[in-house]
Amino acid sequence: MVLEQVGAIVTAAGSVREAIEALSKARPICGVTPDVESIMTSSRATLSGALVALFVMAGASVRAQSPTDLAGSWTLNRQLSQFPQEVGFSASFLPAQPERPTGAERSRRVQSETQEDATRVRFLTDEVRLPPDRLTIDVTPAIVTITPDPGAPRTVQPGRRDQAVKVGPITAITNSSWDESRLTIAYEVQNGRLIRYTYSLDQNRMSLVVDVEFIEGRAVGDRVRRVYVRAASSVSPPAVAAAQPAAAPPSPTSPPSSTPSSTPSPTGIDQRPDASLKGLTRLGVVVEGIGPDAAKCGLKEEAVEAAVTKRLTDAGLRIVRYSDDDTYLYVNINTVTASSALCVSRYDLTLYSHSAAKLPHTSSPVLLQAELLHKGGLAGGGPAVHADGVLKSVLEYLDQFTTRIREANK
Repeated sequence: MVLEQVGAIVTAAGSVREAIEALSKARPICGVTPDVESIMTSSRATLSGALVALFVMAGASVRAQSPTDLAGSWTLNRQLSQFPQEVGFSASFLPAQPERPTGAERSRRVQSETQEDATRVRFLTDEVRLPPDRLTIDVTPAIVTITPDPGAPRTVQPGRRDQAVKVGPITAITNSSWDESRLTIAYEVQNGRLIRYTYSLDQNRMSLVVDVEFIEGRAVGDRVRRVYVRAASSVSPPAVAAAQPAAAPPSPTSPPSSTPSSTPSPTGIDQRPDASLKGLTRLGVVVEGIGPDAAKCGLKEEAVEAAVTKRLTDAGLRIVRYSDDDTYLYVNINTVTASSALCVSRYDLTLYSHSAAKLPHTSSPVLLQAELLHKGGLAGGGPAVHADGVLKSVLEYLDQFTTRIREANK
């Protein structure tokens, strides 16, 4: 009889793992208490024991994972990720208010809460609307540091309650916890409002899944899922070494060199810094992403392209117009208007090139796109000054690009 009940629970939950999680101790998790009473038809000990038996009978299909599996560098997969047009808190939500003060005390309190909460809501909501292209996660037994690119790093201590965490220009109270290899971080955005992130690996352990929920009171509102794949640079050194052919032994007549060589490696691959920029003297320019919201904030595609082209020309590079079939600079600016008085833009500069190469699984060369350089960031401000601030940041990154190109060609 108990196994039949367990079977029904597993069927409803979708997997043995989710069924076990559903019968875990009913405790608040980052501000929201799970409702498990509807699925507990007998005592917790009996059902948990039956689930363990069912788990063993199924051949232990759920593989144990370690929290350190989340560590590494991850790149956003836009095809597998969700990008809803609107995401955020509802405008009609009114949190429960304590006993209302009167007079000057009430005026000071309302003003202070409005300034701090409004900034925190805008910043953390914009992070969800404009997800970073890259994430780097460092995991230790005591702390976890998450560094988005672009974005502000944050360090949390899983298990510590009401931790004040500095994230860029704002400070948020957070509650974080580990559930096996799943990391949950809830940011207290405003009275009664949370933004909860859940970081986990997919079944194949090849992708990082980031689920974000907007919680108002005890109700879960908007949800969005982002999927990241492990960056090549985060592959362990033994795996990289195994994939490379063994180097040829040194010639008996030539003594080993005690100083590093600036010449290409014996395998024919130039591994010097910024070797991919050597010989670059011309490139195209492509500017995209500037839509109606950007126009409201003073950004114009023609003005951005003209400023970028002039800066590249001044650096001695020849510009190939209306072309992206060779090496080219791709400038993307996405702008949202949080209100009539606030503009927020994310800007990315990427230097791309194309090359034909034969991959391990292809029988002939294929055309590949290579990313040579990338920089990006966020900017916010009033419509009157926003365009100047974004353009200044874009040109600063562009100067870094041209400096590296110039150094590579010395």
